[in-house]
Amino acid sequence: MKFTIVGKNIDVTPGLKAAVEEKIGKLEKYFTSDTDANVTLSVDKDRHKIEVTIPVKGKIIRAEQVSNDMYVSVDLVEEVIERQLKKYRSKIVDKQQAEVSNFKKEYLEADYTDEETIRIERIKKFDPKPMYAEDACVQMELLGHNFFVFVNAETDMVNVVYKRKGNTYGLIEPEV
Repeated sequence: MKFTIVGKNIDVTPGLKAAVEEKIGKLEKYFTSDTDANVTLSVDKDRHKIEVTIPVKGKIIRAEQVSNDMYVSVDLVEEVIERQLKKYRSKIVDKQQAEVSNFKKEYLEADYTDEETIRIERIKKFDPKPMYAEDACVQMELLGHNFFVFVNAETDMVNVVYKRKGNTYGLIEPEV
């Protein structure tokens, strides 16, 4: 794997870099050697956070972990990604493109049982009304949801507002 390690409010020391490459490097049993792994380490007060993003053939494998020690966060994030890979293998891997994917043959041929299947329990239909993003945030709060789909009055495109950690909001809008 090829690592890109970036630090925010933290110096990426050689020891920390080695720990990340060693621990996340354990995932090499699933990926080919030319797979990119983007790692962001950040510290905010006593919150040591690691975010790992691995883009593979139109999909993104991503996990983040927070603890009071960066080395603990590194250990935890590797376990999360490995669990994701085993649990969602049939959904991540496109069988027709298996020979040109970033996954190793052993991973593609392994038989991991799906612990859970994804089931859609409920379908909602609604007529989205044009509104501004700030109004959509207010509506989301009134409904008690974590996200809200709406038609943006400024762009006339379908957008999504969502609640982020730290009581902030995010906006997802399509690229045109």
